[in-house]
Amino acid sequence: MQFPEALMYTKDHEWIMIEGDVATIGITDFAQRELGDIVFVDIDTIGKDLNTNDVFGTVEAVKTVSDLFLPLSGKITEFNSALDTAPEAVNTDPYGAGWMVKMNIANHTDVADLLDAAAYKALIGA
Repeated sequence: MQFPEALMYTKDHEWIMIEGDVATIGITDFAQRELGDIVFVDIDTIGKDLNTNDVFGTVEAVKTVSDLFLPLSGKITEFNSALDTAPEAVNTDPYGAGWMVKMNIANHTDVADLLDAAAYKALIGA
């Protein structure tokens, strides 16, 4: 399993890449392995202001549907539309082509609640 050091993580298994006021969000390698084959990603929150831990979409695997929780408060600005036709990118490249949304961060103090790679690995027992 991969745990890129440059990313931040949540207890709900999302990863976050922060570049200035923009955060790119997806699910971790651990999460996609637990879910199995991803068949659909549903994000209907583009343009919406959401709070930390709000559900921003769902990911559907062959056997289950799982909510996606926003790790930071702010506005969802972009959905990775490539996932409409290739949701399996979440499985094959969760930290690259499998990213899900981009957002404008409303409050940078929320970042303090995120986990670094070492803390996330400890959380999942890796």
